[in-house]
Amino acid sequence: MSDLSFIIINWNTRQLLLDCIRSIYATVTDLNYQIYIVDNGSEDDSVAAVHEQFPRSLVIENRENRGFAAAVNQALEKTVPACKYSILLNTDTLVQKNAIQVMYSFMERHKDVGIAGAQLQKPDGARQHSYDNYPTLATEIFNKSLLQRIFPSRYPSKKQVVFQPMEVESVIGACMMVRNEAIQQVGILDEDYFFFLEETDWCYRMQKAGWKIYHVPDARVIHLGGQSKKRAPWQSQIEYCRSLYTFFKKHRTVSSYLTLRIFSVIKIILNVTANLVGNVLVLFLNHKLRYRLTIYVRLFLWHLLLCPDWMGLKPVKKTREPLSLI
Repeated sequence: MSDLSFIIINWNTRQLLLDCIRSIYATVTDLNYQIYIVDNGSEDDSVAAVHEQFPRSLVIENRENRGFAAAVNQALEKTVPACKYSILLNTDTLVQKNAIQVMYSFMERHKDVGIAGAQLQKPDGARQHSYDNYPTLATEIFNKSLLQRIFPSRYPSKKQVVFQPMEVESVIGACMMVRNEAIQQVGILDEDYFFFLEETDWCYRMQKAGWKIYHVPDARVIHLGGQSKKRAPWQSQIEYCRSLYTFFKKHRTVSSYLTLRIFSVIKIILNVTANLVGNVLVLFLNHKLRYRLTIYVRLFLWHLLLCPDWMGLKPVKKTREPLSLI
């Protein structure tokens, strides 16, 4: 049995993917590992580039964008029986020296930890949000930054400098090490989430089953952030709303779920109005204001049409063709 397997999901981020894989080879030198690439129907020659530059990597090639959770699960079917840990790694990350070894050593010493997350950083070394609270009505209705200032112990943020591993509610899925024993008990990712919050749901289910979730600050990973979202900005916003509603429907009360739905529509209407007024005042000459107005109008239209699947990131028509493991 090998030590760990890396799982990287790619969707049209060819160069980022190659840089990410290269960072693994450069920094992970004393552990046995395998790299799995699951490509979600990319059209930028990502698969060919991986075969050419990293022929030892195993590529699962999908003919459409199956979403993050479903793609990860394809790889987990291979990795869970074969090694101790699975590492989910975004294509827009660069693993830093000793990061994986630090996480591995921590997991080996703490057998009750199901998931460990790294400290995410910008290229200049500035800390990024690496862990979070589970979504609640409070976090969605009130300003999260305000909650973090008023209740720092309940709502921790990146502004707090952490020197030791810290138990948290959930970690950001850009780089997370998962104990395969815990996966066997709790199950794989929930495919009702197409993109966003699937790792939050996983952490929630892990904790409900008795496993702990930890942030490991000495494991540092550069995270460029939001590279796939930039390719489809308004579709990504719709997908986030859909995932948020899914989380509430699965893990919150009916009244909380309905309150969230009502509040979200009101908030979108207010944002459409405010951004429309702002655009009129500057004669629609400000690019950022036009961009925000477009996002909120699309969100409002999606709600008006009763949140159809065909709006967002999901393919309009799913194929039934078999995948290939190359």
